[in-house]
Amino acid sequence: MSTVAETTKADLTSEEQAHLSDRAKGERNLGWRLAGPAFIVMLLVTLYPIGYAVYLSLFNYRLTDPAGKKMVWLQNYITALSDPLFWQAFVTTLVIVIVTLVFELILGMAIAMVMHRVVWPRRTLRTVVLIPYAIVTVVSGFSWLYAAQIDTGFFNHWLHFLTFGGFSENFNWFGGRWSSLTIICLSEIWKTTPFMSLLLLAGLAQVDSAQEEAAKVDGATWMQRFTKVILPNMKAALMVALLFRTLDAVRIYDNPYVMTGGANKTQTLSMLVGTETVSRVEIGMGSALAVILFLIVLIIAFIFVKLFKVDLTTSGRS
Repeated sequence: MSTVAETTKADLTSEEQAHLSDRAKGERNLGWRLAGPAFIVMLLVTLYPIGYAVYLSLFNYRLTDPAGKKMVWLQNYITALSDPLFWQAFVTTLVIVIVTLVFELILGMAIAMVMHRVVWPRRTLRTVVLIPYAIVTVVSGFSWLYAAQIDTGFFNHWLHFLTFGGFSENFNWFGGRWSSLTIICLSEIWKTTPFMSLLLLAGLAQVDSAQEEAAKVDGATWMQRFTKVILPNMKAALMVALLFRTLDAVRIYDNPYVMTGGANKTQTLSMLVGTETVSRVEIGMGSALAVILFLIVLIIAFIFVKLFKVDLTTSGRS
């Protein structure tokens, strides 16, 4: 008797799985039909520049000497990867990515939960939170540059006052590598945390309040509800938020360029690409560096997708 019941249950489970699989396939096919034309246009627009950059990276090509263009195959990549300046820029970029991502995730989640819970004035609060993100990055960078200057800034005065005179008013934030990176990271966190909070707020809207109430009735603490109910239900939003911000941070250019210009070992990978292609007009080497940066972005995206293992066709479905 029990064997028959187990067999029936297994049959039902397989039928349900087949139904869900067919439904997922249908939705995936519909998604491709709707997004396919736009995807093809984007592919055509981006494929040529990427392919041409790969092609140029195989040459020793200086824009001021077009007649001296010479095929060197992978020599530009070997030179770039063996150059200490490349690895210095890589470490600088990695530090900025890790620091900004950690703080933006923590602050963005806190702000998103406040915006999610607040009833009044909800629209005003969300508008105010998004103000930093609406400011042009170059303008934001110059603002933080002036705020941290010894003569025109107020950072040192505030810190001097808050520490009861323990912090020097003549501290030069842009006199060293790590102090410069601190201001760069702070400016990035201030500007892009609203973007992170907006994406996480969309994820919080997918959390079933009934599950939270059930966990609360069962005696779960706030931290247990947060880790066992809230985070698993917003896994897709977390992946999208972290992926977007990581890829954006890897390509950081504006703030370091405005604040330091790459001085004090604060040059990022994007700045290195710009230096080679614009300042030194080394098109071949610059293209090789751009291709390497593109491959880094692809690897990061692949790791995030594999790490989170989110099925976007079923996420958010009850």
